[in-house]
Amino acid sequence: MTAPAPRQLLLDLYDAAVGAVHPRNLVQDFLPPPPANGRTLVIGAGKGAAAMAQAVERSWTGPLSGLVVTRYGHSAETKHIEVVEASHPVPDDAGQKAAARMLDMVQDLTADDLVLCLISGGGSALLALPAEGITLAEKQALNKALLRSGAAIGEMNCVRKHLSAIKGGRLALACGKARVVTMLISDVPGDDPRVIASGPTLPDATTSADALAILRKYEIDVPPSVLAHLASPTSETPKPGDERFAGHSHHVIATAQHALEAAAAKARTLGITPYILSDGIEGEARDIGLMHAAMTRQVLTRGQPFARPCVILSGGETTVTVRGNGRGGRNVEFLLSFALAMEGAANVHAIACDTDGIDGSEDNAGAVYGPDSLARAAAQGVNGKHLLANNDAYSFFSALGDLVVSGPTRTNVNDFRAILIQ
Repeated sequence: MTAPAPRQLLLDLYDAAVGAVHPRNLVQDFLPPPPANGRTLVIGAGKGAAAMAQAVERSWTGPLSGLVVTRYGHSAETKHIEVVEASHPVPDDAGQKAAARMLDMVQDLTADDLVLCLISGGGSALLALPAEGITLAEKQALNKALLRSGAAIGEMNCVRKHLSAIKGGRLALACGKARVVTMLISDVPGDDPRVIASGPTLPDATTSADALAILRKYEIDVPPSVLAHLASPTSETPKPGDERFAGHSHHVIATAQHALEAAAAKARTLGITPYILSDGIEGEARDIGLMHAAMTRQVLTRGQPFARPCVILSGGETTVTVRGNGRGGRNVEFLLSFALAMEGAANVHAIACDTDGIDGSEDNAGAVYGPDSLARAAAQGVNGKHLLANNDAYSFFSALGDLVVSGPTRTNVNDFRAILIQ
């Protein structure tokens, strides 16, 4: 097969990665048998929750009902499972009301009943129910501060668990004696199910002291109500080994590794040798851009550690410490840093996109880069260094017409990066 032009090849790899982790291709393989006598209740939250609910309905053989909450614009058509849309990454009243309703729905279940919990990335913000004594406004302010701080997803979710009435295993405990089967699409490096969406149905190994230490580490202003809550025993989450989770099960049905392997398989069909660097890269997006650029230069000039032509694939979740006021997104910030470091080197093309189709809070999934990107920007008077300093990588790639706009994909295994070296 003749390989397409570099830009299209990279877009094809992204499409292959996203398609491999879409719920419609995965959920049916993990469904348990319907309960013999009880009812089946479906609950869940995340950017992929509605598509997961739709996939459950298409494969389920018995009666069911339920409620899932997803991000605005990420809904899917369902008949028996209600879909509520709410705000992400900062929670809103719609998410709070949905979480409260979900807790009400799981009351009075029996040992004959089955709860299917559908969890994907974004569920932590979407399933927002503050602990007693904490207001939604206070959680919103803390969430915004954490998002701007550069904290890793595991750190953010540790804090969220200990300020929640539903996360950190509390939703599962509210289900009483019912059997809880959780299916998860992982958006976290390492794929720890307890971290995905702050683990509403899984026991938690972190502590309230850990949460307070994270807030202090990033110098986040904490209101007295939050300090008082974290000092109280009631803020502690149920821990591993808790007998109340006996009989429950969980399945991580899609990960960044699955997406990268699908992209690698696609590259092979196009005659390009793929190399998966890692599925769990974390760190500042611009620093990760520099690291990828250094490796790319080594391939170009030394033929190490890979021979060209090749494509280097990586995933994970980078972070951005926001210091400017531009339009950003961690994937475009990575790519602009990479572009500036490559200085227009020939034979290098790249793509960086979020697999949920939304890079941060903008309307794009990410962007593509080519050897002529910096020259085309300079011809328009666009200064990439200034834009990067202002966390405004979106504007750089928008000016070039190089944004990737896919719309919501209804799944989420976080960052996808591919660097084509010819």
